[in-house]
Amino acid sequence: MSRTISHAALAAALSLVPAAALAETTFAPSVSELVVTGQSLEETLPRLLADHGYDVEVVTAEQIRDGGFVDVSQAVELLVPGAFMTTQAGPFSYVNLSLQGSRSSDVLWTVDGVRINNRLYNSTSPADTLPAAMVDRIEVLKGGHGVLYGTQASAGVINVVTRPFSADLAGSLSAGADTNDGLHLNGAISDSFGGHKLVAWLSKDKSDGYEIFDAYQPNLTDKKRGYDVLSGGVKYGYDFTDDLSLMLTYIRTSAALDYPSQNGVSVNDRDEQIGIVRLDYTPDSGPQFFIKSYYHQWDTDYYTKPNPSKYWGYKDFGVSGLARFQMRLADVDVGYDFQNYKGRDEVLLIEGETEQVHALYGQVRTNEAFSDRARLTAGLRYNKASGAETVVWSASGVYDLTDDLYVEASGGTSFLLPDAEKLYGIDPCCAHGNPNLEPEESLNFNAGLGGRLNTAWPLTWQVTAYWRDVKNLITTSTVNPPPGFDSVYVNIDGKTKVSGGELVVRGQLGEDFSYTAAYSYSRERNRTTGLQIAGRPEHSGKLTLNWAPAGRPYGVTAAAKYVGQTETPVTGFGVQPYGDYTVFDLSGHWYVDGDARRTRLNLRLENALDEDYATSVSSAVLRGSSPATRFLFRRLGMPRTAYISLSYRF
Repeated sequence: MSRTISHAALAAALSLVPAAALAETTFAPSVSELVVTGQSLEETLPRLLADHGYDVEVVTAEQIRDGGFVDVSQAVELLVPGAFMTTQAGPFSYVNLSLQGSRSSDVLWTVDGVRINNRLYNSTSPADTLPAAMVDRIEVLKGGHGVLYGTQASAGVINVVTRPFSADLAGSLSAGADTNDGLHLNGAISDSFGGHKLVAWLSKDKSDGYEIFDAYQPNLTDKKRGYDVLSGGVKYGYDFTDDLSLMLTYIRTSAALDYPSQNGVSVNDRDEQIGIVRLDYTPDSGPQFFIKSYYHQWDTDYYTKPNPSKYWGYKDFGVSGLARFQMRLADVDVGYDFQNYKGRDEVLLIEGETEQVHALYGQVRTNEAFSDRARLTAGLRYNKASGAETVVWSASGVYDLTDDLYVEASGGTSFLLPDAEKLYGIDPCCAHGNPNLEPEESLNFNAGLGGRLNTAWPLTWQVTAYWRDVKNLITTSTVNPPPGFDSVYVNIDGKTKVSGGELVVRGQLGEDFSYTAAYSYSRERNRTTGLQIAGRPEHSGKLTLNWAPAGRPYGVTAAAKYVGQTETPVTGFGVQPYGDYTVFDLSGHWYVDGDARRTRLNLRLENALDEDYATSVSSAVLRGSSPATRFLFRRLGMPRTAYISLSYRF
């Protein structure tokens, strides 16, 4: 089926259009069409939200392949406008992510629609087990999405969509290396036969890494942060009829992920499993629905040699369903979510508690019969968790002022359930958990103006302003903590405010060049000091330039990321500035077999100018010093690293 889409949705979908074809793309909403190949209601939700006033960015498998990225984080870091991200130690590591001025904990990560955030620690990102080889596309939904996606979607959602099925036998093999003694191998195969569909993939990524700090404790020899990740998956689909289909997915990742500090290197030995069963009923007319069940197990042994390992991990089981009723002027979605979660940590001592969450939600979206120019949504969600009930709402809309100019807006409330550490933590090292915590609630608004310039070099543009208030913010307090503890987690009174704006421009420079340029401003002030919150610069920007000559078997991509200055108070050293850097990446590909386009050579130079920059600054007590003396150390970004790979597709 096809659907006329708005300028906002088309801007999000432009990353799907080859550079050579961009000049021929028609942007007027009365004639533009985006053909939707996925029939699942779940898979089409991001497109529908983009068509109704929400900003959605899409990173495709082709962009990831052209950029030579190893994992999902690298692709988001460079290619997604408005997403400020720094890795803690290069590929396959935790990340610090800010989407429209958010904390990392305010963004929900999903794989094929299944939440993978760590509910032991909301601030711990799940991006360290997502190899690029598994990806068909990455969907980034900006703004509050608490109604449809639940907890942790206060500032956005990042959904990793895994490899798709194919109509005929197809596959690929790739082998590569990098200058950090890295090895990267992956392969995939897919086919369809007699109504059955199958796709499978496997990847191996291993590297010695690099020294991520500029200062260490004396006599420390083990300084590099390495990784060894083996990940694979299989998807099976069967079409009972043209309208009724079943899909089974299983993904497993085993990883040895170093966890370094200025005192040495510990290890997270990880084993992660995700299983999904989904039934879709999508006739052309009448009610449609999907029912899905998932199981997510995340087991880690944490240790510092020669100490014995300790376990931390969780099990997450859920069932969800969505029904869509197509009315004359609007579509009505009604859904239900159930989540059963249990986790424990022997390292930081979190009790093994079970939490269950039930949710009912609904959304109304106008369709083409409502208006040729306006598209609107309204939604409501009721969420019941252990000891907490929450009701959130959302609304959005877009109006095409002309064929080349539109306005859009979205707003609503979202929520963040307290994690297991804040509810049940009992380690004397840290604050005591508080099972009576209320969820954090946020009120958010986005407003945008955008359009197209019909010049010799066509371009699309959009400027967006955002604003968010957070109440019931969870923090620590030294007032009346339990015996043996210095502090306890509490909800604080008052509101925390975040505001800012984004400008995104996409266009064509001649027939062979395309570009995306983005600038972000974010105002996030510390409630006590009034200073910008550390690690979230006021100013940041991205630029990507693609050269893809039509009919030629090669192409080049240049990407730049600018991060403005930020400051942080450091014990013993006062307020320390850092940031204020620009990192350049270069990548290129060449099909060595010409027009056959089966054998491909990829080259990438990360941090091409070898910029020396810090992603954080801290201090530590010098081992053996008397009296105690502190030293300053910086966490460093990736040094210049070269990647090369050779792949074959059949």
